Amino acid sequence: HISMWLVLILAGVFTTLVGIIIGLPTLRLRGDYLAIVTLGFGEIVPQFVRNGDSIGGFDLTHGTYGISPIDSIGFGSFAFRDQENKASLYYWTAVVLLLITVFCCVRLRDSRLGRAWVAIREDETAAAAMGVPLMRTKTWAYAIGAMFGGVAGALYASFKAGAFPADFYFQFSMFLLCMVILGGMGSIWGVLVGGLILSYLDREGLATIGSKVQDAGLNFDPTKYQFGIYGVIIVVMMLFRPTGLIPERRHKIEI
Repeated sequence: HISMWLVLILAGVFTTLVGIIIGLPTLRLRGDYLAIVTLGFGEIVPQFVRNGDSIGGFDLTHGTYGISPIDSIGFGSFAFRDQENKASLYYWTAVVLLLITVFCCVRLRDSRLGRAWVAIREDETAAAAMGVPLMRTKTWAYAIGAMFGGVAGALYASFKAGAFPADFYFQFSMFLLCMVILGGMGSIWGVLVGGLILSYLDREGLATIGSKVQDAGLNFDPTKYQFGIYGVIIVVMMLFRPTGLIPERRHKIEI
């Protein structure tokens, strides 16, 4: 039992290393091939976790039962889980971490590394010709992205008091991708807006719409077709507003 704040930092460090390990074999790939291999690793990791209850006789992940219980975030003897307003305390902690993440993303975007990322995204061959170190720059992208994911995952596990393989499934990755496409690829504020809209639809919006539709006498439950609905939203966005709701300035000019 060590401080969960320290666990958040350790999770970020550990996932940074894992991101580098996963990234290194894929750095020479680009486009669709890179996406396919990345998705492949997304399927490999949950399988490893599910079967990680006996690695040379050592129980690393406890298999499908997950790792539990996990301590609550707090300060000394003041643990969030013991408070009546537990959800509120975790919510504001997540908001603070989100603001830190947004600040880091804005600073990274305007940094030399961020400009190198943009150059590689726009034209990898031209970026290499201009002296951008492709391998190192891509590795930083994997590492930093994994770090933020690790911290967020550790906070989520602390909130649920456990980390379970069933929490992280393929559709969740696609859901996050939909947020990015809806909000606007490359746009920090656009992704935030896209995340808010789809999260609302996922948690409450579709159920509310369904109840109103059923009150009107139609036998239709949109929650049963949620991923189909998200798919339609993305197709409509790609047809009529491919830059997203709040497009990145450079991308908007390009289109």
